[in-house]
Amino acid sequence: MAQPIRASSITRALAVREARVVDSVTLDHEDRHRRRAVLTCDGGLEVLLDLDKPARIEDGDALKLEDGRLVRVVAAPEELIEVTSDNPARLMRAAWHLGNRHTPAEIGAEAIYFASDHVLVEMLRGLGLSARPVTRPFRPERGAYEHAGHPHAGPDHGGHEHAGHDHGGHQHGGAHHDHGDQEAGEQPTRHRTPDLDSSGRSS
Repeated sequence: MAQPIRASSITRALAVREARVVDSVTLDHEDRHRRRAVLTCDGGLEVLLDLDKPARIEDGDALKLEDGRLVRVVAAPEELIEVTSDNPARLMRAAWHLGNRHTPAEIGAEAIYFASDHVLVEMLRGLGLSARPVTRPFRPERGAYEHAGHPHAGPDHGGHEHAGHDHGGHQHGGAHHDHGDQEAGEQPTRHRTPDLDSSGRSS
């Protein structure tokens, strides 16, 4: 079996050049926050993700291979709970309760999404909110301090690569957000992309 091709940096979505994309890899929100893992791409290519530190990889970003080619990252559909209300104050209250429990959540203008949890569902319904199961990509909010000490604003930093993130030019080394995923010398996590049926659910 051929050795996986190493990818040591992330090209953010705004800097991805379509001509350099050779495959895609579908990952859930947990697998999009890794330092080191073996990934099997949708087209069969095997990639060794090997960042300096764990980094959050967003839907539409790409992994930059050592030969310069790119593998686009696609957010996998996940089983979530969608919380809605015709009362904005209630939706804000739901966000407060989820945040108070440190629950990863995606917050939109009209809905909040989080991983299925029947205890939270009953609590939110008791507060007068609607909560129903849905299947969709999950893009939870970043922590307020994830960019602490970061000198740039916004996702596009003028065409350069830093902290393991490729924006089309030079590097400043490393990747953001070390949450103790795997240290040097440890075996990488092996990720296999799940087969999806026509509805987008894992089989």
